[in-house]
Amino acid sequence: MARSPDPNNPRPVPGFDVTYVKPTLARPNIIVGDFTYYSGLDFESRVTHHYDFYGDKLIIGKFCQIAAGVEFVMNGANHQMNCLSTFPFYIFENWRENAPPLAKFPLKGDTIVGNDVWIGRDATILPGVRIGDGAIIGMKSVVGRDIDPYAVAAGNPAKVVRKRFDDELIELMLKLKWWDLPIAEIIGLAPLLHDDNIENARRKLKEIVK
Repeated sequence: MARSPDPNNPRPVPGFDVTYVKPTLARPNIIVGDFTYYSGLDFESRVTHHYDFYGDKLIIGKFCQIAAGVEFVMNGANHQMNCLSTFPFYIFENWRENAPPLAKFPLKGDTIVGNDVWIGRDATILPGVRIGDGAIIGMKSVVGRDIDPYAVAAGNPAKVVRKRFDDELIELMLKLKWWDLPIAEIIGLAPLLHDDNIENARRKLKEIVK
């Protein structure tokens, strides 16, 4: 009997430093879906400036592909910008300055990454960004703004270069939500999801989601 893919196996590619992220997590404010992987061994070390007292979350969907060197910068990296100096005197000894309330900081909220998102090597995701399902982020990009589903973004600052598909096909994919299907169904859909004959795939998708 064939074994099913196991989302709780932290080392799913024998002999390679590839990690399913979800079973490795210790921090409750990082939430990652099944089968999302990181090309490395310590994903949490790539989530920086993430302090409990800010309350912000990093939320990543299922089946995302996160390359080596990607960094998620959270709200703790922000300095107060609504005053004459950005220097944080209050965190250093002997300055006798009280820390301002969190409401004074430019907090951007949770960082949310959709499903089936590919984030290229050494990309940086800034606080409060939302990246839509199926998006691709180019290597070494710095993402400071929201990226639409099935968009390709690259650069510093990252800008949308193009859409992966036309609007009709994007709508079909967002209706399909294949990542939410049972594993057995996803196994059956995998040949369609990897069909590089886009028009053939479109026809089959229309039959499935009608």
